[in-house]
Amino acid sequence: MLSIIVAIANNNVIGKDNKLIWHLPEDLKRFKNLTTGHNIIMGRKTFESLGRVLPNRKHIVLCNDVSLNIENENVEVLSDVNLLDKYIKSDEENFVIGGATIYKLLLPKASKLYITKINENFEGDVYFPEIDLGDWKVVSKEKGKKDEKNPYDYEYINFERK
Repeated sequence: MLSIIVAIANNNVIGKDNKLIWHLPEDLKRFKNLTTGHNIIMGRKTFESLGRVLPNRKHIVLCNDVSLNIENENVEVLSDVNLLDKYIKSDEENFVIGGATIYKLLLPKASKLYITKINENFEGDVYFPEIDLGDWKVVSKEKGKKDEKNPYDYEYINFERK
């Protein structure tokens, strides 16, 4: 099963210059808690933006460059989205973590969405695709903790496909 995890600003911005725009330690903690022990699926730019292989997660990197070789037992490079079928059809939860092209490509195949909605507008160059809310039901909502370390109003909204 595919689940998408993403933080989105009010204006659908998710990043700029291959980086996150905001810093919310509580959201990063949530990301770690949800994805640890699972496969995480991403594009090459997102993988590069991580700066390292995240512990206790297998990284599946979708990339058109068939010559891309990452020598790490926790990284698998796939050059064709059809090779994701074993993850899509699995009973195990597999997390799609970005970027925009990968989200757009895999949103129709996702069963769950874990969205951190940041109640601000940001200037960015990467956007999350529009979600047809008619296809999804909200299963939980929780207000995030705003404080000196987490300076924005935000909430966690979890969806399941109808």
